[in-house]
Amino acid sequence: MAGRINDEDVKAVRDAVPIDAVVSEYLQLRNAGGGNLKGLCPFHDEKSPSFQVSPSKGLFHCFGCQEGGDTLTFVMKVDHLTFSEAVERLAAQAGITLRYEEGGYNPAHQRGERIRLVEAHKIAAQWYAEQLATGAEAETGRVFLAERGFDQAAAVHFGVGYSPQGWDHLTRYLRGKGFTDKELLLSGLSQEGRRGPIDRFRGRLMWPIRDIGGEVVGFGARKLYESDNGPKYLNTPDTAIYKKSQVLYGIDLAKKDIAKASRAVVVEGYTDVMACHLAGVTTAIATCGTAFGGDHIKILRRLLMDNGSARVIFTFDGDAAGQKAALRAFEDDQKFAAETYIAIAPDGMDPCELRLAKGDEAVADLVEPRTPLFEFALRQIVSRYDLDTPAGRAAALDEAAPIVARIKNSGAQHEVAVELAGMLGILDTQFVVKRVAQLARWAREKGGGRGPAPARGPQQQYEARSPHPTGSGPALNLRNPVYATERELLKLALQRPELVSPAFDAYGVDEFTAPPYAAVRQAIMEAGGAEYGGQDSQEYLVRVREAAPDDTVRAMVTELAVEAIMRRTVDESYAGEQLVWVRRRAVDRRIQDIQITLTRLGSNADPAHLASVQNELWVLQQYGQALREQGTAAL
Repeated sequence: MAGRINDEDVKAVRDAVPIDAVVSEYLQLRNAGGGNLKGLCPFHDEKSPSFQVSPSKGLFHCFGCQEGGDTLTFVMKVDHLTFSEAVERLAAQAGITLRYEEGGYNPAHQRGERIRLVEAHKIAAQWYAEQLATGAEAETGRVFLAERGFDQAAAVHFGVGYSPQGWDHLTRYLRGKGFTDKELLLSGLSQEGRRGPIDRFRGRLMWPIRDIGGEVVGFGARKLYESDNGPKYLNTPDTAIYKKSQVLYGIDLAKKDIAKASRAVVVEGYTDVMACHLAGVTTAIATCGTAFGGDHIKILRRLLMDNGSARVIFTFDGDAAGQKAALRAFEDDQKFAAETYIAIAPDGMDPCELRLAKGDEAVADLVEPRTPLFEFALRQIVSRYDLDTPAGRAAALDEAAPIVARIKNSGAQHEVAVELAGMLGILDTQFVVKRVAQLARWAREKGGGRGPAPARGPQQQYEARSPHPTGSGPALNLRNPVYATERELLKLALQRPELVSPAFDAYGVDEFTAPPYAAVRQAIMEAGGAEYGGQDSQEYLVRVREAAPDDTVRAMVTELAVEAIMRRTVDESYAGEQLVWVRRRAVDRRIQDIQITLTRLGSNADPAHLASVQNELWVLQQYGQALREQGTAAL
């Protein structure tokens, strides 16, 4: 096993890589106010963004599913890495050389499995690209690309390569780079042969498939020779880093433009993606040897931010297979907030063929929305029935009406229902409209009887959770002013420690009545207090999170450090109000406890003890009066 990474190096990695830059590789972020950013959570499905990032604190928190942490935590969770693997990945991006406390520098063969597999793919992609650019045998591949309108610059831009026809060229090359046979087999780059591992891809044109972060995780390989008995396209098998249902070819190149334009173009193949991008349609992506499905939708939704005006355009071949693919895509249409459209080129050409035949402008024109996907689905359904007979019209309506009922916009739903009546030749338009409305109502009732829930802020979302995540004590209803004020003071202590220090550090854990808040107060104390936070805010938050006794309290720390403070102008006056309110309530609780004690003691109590209790009561009453009259001056 590799040694433990030096703590100073871990801190250097945290400081060197901004959390918003890392998160933006996976989802679109926009301003959330108070210096925070928000987006759709990558860890659970949601309609409105509850995932917040605080660049100044280096933390993220989802107010929906409660996932949270720092930059390293995000990378660990989103890419399923160990702590060491996450540090190593970010260190490589930042150019930081890591030190290991048990055995010096970490040898390459001791890195985490995922890091090793990604490294193997990176080296393989470079090697394949070199073969295409310089290898004599690769002339077949270069001709293939040229015939489809792609020059050397295009090949370089997309990283296209060539795998030689020999049995183990890449396998031997990667062995020379220090990779074991086990790693080569796990990566999918090699497969078992009669005498050991051999190359999986031989004599093929190679497209590197990258994840949304830009790492090469697999390959798509196109057959070039008639002697090749394999399929036309051969993809990397599912591995620890590659799941074909969870990757989109070209997403690394297209993600920023998809987010910026609120538009994605889904095409069918690698050359179609290339043709679209070279024609200026830089939002094009494709699936990798599988149908467009739910996991692909999740990727796009995070980039499109579930914007109702966003558009997803599917381009499919005009043949039967293409029409079937379009109908399959429509089955998942309701998982998008975006409007979905279909584009079919004249004469059934795909974007690559269209670019060759008619140029870049024709490709750009193709993907301008023409036909809503639901309209295409309706026409395909209606075309299968004999509309000259009552039975044919009734059967067509039975199949088509549920399609119209699924249209998200109620106004458009009514309008299309009227159009459907015309398509079917049914004169009683209202009959069709009512039929569709009835199906839509049944669908809503089956789904729980409610439409989408309105967007809620962090505080509302927090109030709705019951029981509280700590599993102890009552649910924290923030309409309770005691809980609300304690929460606000802790937020100030974590986010603006300089405003509450040094007074806050004199507050006892018992001054916080909610068990989770008391646990956070204890963690702050163990991390050096708010006074330390005023000296080094980011390191202070790291120390508080590390001082938390468990993941539940750690998540609460992150949540409080990211959640917006409830006052637009946060200054010493506002901080003082929270300090005074928490202390006043603590004093009032103690006064009440003492009064109960005095009642219990009665007149037969030991005079000395009774006098001591009465004196404490008098002191607290005077202190409470001073807090009410003098505010922070009495603290």
